[in-house]
Amino acid sequence: MKLVTYRKNDIERIGAVMDASVVDLCAAAQQLLRTSLPTTMLGFIEAGPAALDIARETLRGARDAKGISEPLAGIRLCAPIPQMRKNVFCVGRNYKAHIEEGARAQGRQVVFPTVPEFFSKPPTTVIGNGDDIELDTRSTKQLDYEVELAIVIGTKARNLTEQDALRSVFGYTVVNDVSARDAQRAHGQWFKGKSMDTYCPIGPWIVTADEFGKPSGHRLTLRVNGSTRQDSNTSDMLFSCEQILASLSCGLTLHPGDMIATGTPSGVALGMTPQVWLKNGDLVEAEVEGIGVLQNRVRQIG
Repeated sequence: MKLVTYRKNDIERIGAVMDASVVDLCAAAQQLLRTSLPTTMLGFIEAGPAALDIARETLRGARDAKGISEPLAGIRLCAPIPQMRKNVFCVGRNYKAHIEEGARAQGRQVVFPTVPEFFSKPPTTVIGNGDDIELDTRSTKQLDYEVELAIVIGTKARNLTEQDALRSVFGYTVVNDVSARDAQRAHGQWFKGKSMDTYCPIGPWIVTADEFGKPSGHRLTLRVNGSTRQDSNTSDMLFSCEQILASLSCGLTLHPGDMIATGTPSGVALGMTPQVWLKNGDLVEAEVEGIGVLQNRVRQIG
């Protein structure tokens, strides 16, 4: 099931994508089943398997009902979880070729991490499909992109093992880990250069874990103005989703709705010769097989 948050009549709603349409899950569940569902994505995730069962039954009924869905093309999508309660967790340096290109670009020896390297992006970075990535030249002149598969947590979890880690997953989405490389370098760590407003596009929706399947083996691509920059596969991760979840949750409680971006493959602007940074007007399309395409345009504001 593909789950979206969208805005209609200035109200955020949760919906499910059915063919080329979106079904308002709360309204449809009330109309078809005379039952209610949470009105936010966070509430829906927290409601657990019971909410998913109601949503599935609602969609089955919606296929034969008239006037209960709207064309997807006319919907303005929000980030799947517009108001994150926590920072988005992120994994740095998790594809071998990306580690190598980053080391080359910075004149450093290639050293592969022995454990997942975590950082985070605050909720103020989060935007949705179709929203603008802001380019403020007072903050950066080296704006970069990073397509990533993101895990959405479904249950409260701590000290997960690799064997049971995926049981805690609600679904998956696409993240573009936008990065200001000069700010990143100047501050000597990742947080500042990756945490400016609009630097975490997420979407276009969440695909539930049962539909997405195993996270390994999905193609990732990123295009700038139609030209492919990144093209890889999640099977090339240095640390798998199971290993990431086990490592992150060790001594740290994860909650429903928490999101973990799992790293990016090679092909970023930092590793190009010459380096081609994002500029005003660029259209960035981040895609993960089995989920869809996250589109955002760069807009210069200063």
